[in-house]
Amino acid sequence: MKSVYENEMKLEFISKSNNEAFARISVAAFVSQLDPTIEELSDIKTAVSEAVTNAIVHGYEDKEGIVKVKCSLKENWVTIEVSDSGKGIDNIENAKKPLYTSKPNLERSGMGFTIMESFMDELNVESILGLGTKVTMKKEIKSEEQKSIDMGEIQGVEQLSFD
Repeated sequence: MKSVYENEMKLEFISKSNNEAFARISVAAFVSQLDPTIEELSDIKTAVSEAVTNAIVHGYEDKEGIVKVKCSLKENWVTIEVSDSGKGIDNIENAKKPLYTSKPNLERSGMGFTIMESFMDELNVESILGLGTKVTMKKEIKSEEQKSIDMGEIQGVEQLSFD
């Protein structure tokens, strides 16, 4: 019987924008245990960047606070939680709409949650005004067998002739 692979790590750092790269790289290094593809790893790094940037820019605004990142691996699933104890989101559904931004003066694109949703398999946002926000994202890392099947399908498509 194959044992279930499980592991977990936690990070805490001050809400300074240069710590976003630290969080992204740390999560990527941790997730590497599951042998993700370059594309899977890139998706995860992008989603983490967006979540951490939201916590820093929107959660704490001009104040300093702590951003927490928790990453867990179970079987071939990665779960990432990014949380802050900042101001919270008053309307999560509005915040999740593409191009919505509460900071138009900072030239924000308003695509953070949209990017997280498109690069991850699941996205959940919980927030309480005055207490903070927690973003939970999940992504399945395909097994070697799944990757082989996908490559076989791609190669099969390439062999089609449209003459």
